[in-house]
Amino acid sequence: MQQTVTYGAKWKQFLTIFTPIVITQLTLFSMTFFDTTMSGNYSNQALAGVAIGSSFWAPVNAAFSGLLMAITPIIAQLIGAKKEKQVKNTVHNGLYIALFLAFILILINFLVVPMILTHMPVTAEVADIALHFLNGICIGIPAFFISAILRSFIDSLGLTRVTMLITLCTVPFNIFLNYCFIFGNFGFPEMGGAGSGYATGITYWLVVLVSVILIQTQTRLRKFGIFKSLTAPRFSKVKEIIGIGVPNGLTILFETSIFSAVTILMGAFGTETIAAHQSANSVCTLLYAFPLSVASTLTILGGYETGAKRLKDAKQYRHIGMTAAILIGCVNGAILFFFRDTIAGFYTNDPALIDLIMHFLVYAILFQFADAVLSPVLGALRGYKDVTVTSIVAFISYWLIGLPVGYGLSFTNLGPFGYWIGLSTGLFVAAFILSLRVRKTEQKLSLNAKNAEISS
Repeated sequence: MQQTVTYGAKWKQFLTIFTPIVITQLTLFSMTFFDTTMSGNYSNQALAGVAIGSSFWAPVNAAFSGLLMAITPIIAQLIGAKKEKQVKNTVHNGLYIALFLAFILILINFLVVPMILTHMPVTAEVADIALHFLNGICIGIPAFFISAILRSFIDSLGLTRVTMLITLCTVPFNIFLNYCFIFGNFGFPEMGGAGSGYATGITYWLVVLVSVILIQTQTRLRKFGIFKSLTAPRFSKVKEIIGIGVPNGLTILFETSIFSAVTILMGAFGTETIAAHQSANSVCTLLYAFPLSVASTLTILGGYETGAKRLKDAKQYRHIGMTAAILIGCVNGAILFFFRDTIAGFYTNDPALIDLIMHFLVYAILFQFADAVLSPVLGALRGYKDVTVTSIVAFISYWLIGLPVGYGLSFTNLGPFGYWIGLSTGLFVAAFILSLRVRKTEQKLSLNAKNAEISS
């Protein structure tokens, strides 16, 4: 990253960081896409089991990753402020937190999740597939959280092409393992939908291995000495990471868990509806890579410019990110509308299920525009380290507005599609409130900067 003066230079730097991130995110989300499509081609029961398992793992995955992503704006601001010596200790304290979270999560999976599954309104076969899917994921949970810290460290330096390379090297391996474990090819056990969980868990360890190798071989990364020696835990640093990470993680948890809650509530409409909902949701997840990448780019650039006390530049990057996200939202919405029959055909050969998926995809168009407004705002607030209010707004918008609206509409002629209208409503409400918040934050930062200049 470097200081830019003109708007054109800012667009160039934005795209330089954004492009590898979006390729990385698309590749990562393709893991879910292939989990879903390959399980769906195995059987509808396998697809439903993976849907239920994913409804447990996805919000936890996203929330804990969001917590650990706190080191991205912290390091970005350190780099902007020319305090590179503090980077190593930030990464190490992030790793300590990551390993603790992994231990807790594994315990919860084996002690609590089985009891929850027994009380869910799904068949015993679907519940068993979901349980074994999650057991497979557990194999790689420590690796997943370690890699989340290493990826955030690399991205915070603006070296997003490195994380892109890591992902491009490892995701094809995951697809191959899916092919082996789900269908029992090349002498591997035929595990059906549960096999995708084991494939993902093993892949997470490969991600860590490749990450360590690249950090040790890339000069710009090796100079920070991340693996030379361990630094002792620092309460102040842990407090800073948790202070930013918990609200950030809660924001993501409230958003992703609402989708999981809807998946569980969809059980009342039958296995086919769950399968169709999960299929359409996996498409939305894949397309969400674009606004999410815009948000990540704004967190990096906004944090860098804020650390360097160039608040005007940070604000200009936010405007660039908003423009890019809206344009992308329009393109994604058009793709969903005009190619919904082709997309649905990727998941199943059942004509009735294809028709159901196509109906869900029409309602998914609303998500594209909501995410186009919301994601850049969230990314900017993270770059400013102003994340406390986002978790409160997310809870109110998703759980107190979005879910009740969706639940009520599900009893109308809309049926299960009512939930998707409710979800979109919650996203739009959050986008409106946080858009007001980001402007207030920028005004506050500008005022603080002026007062600091006067004092000096």
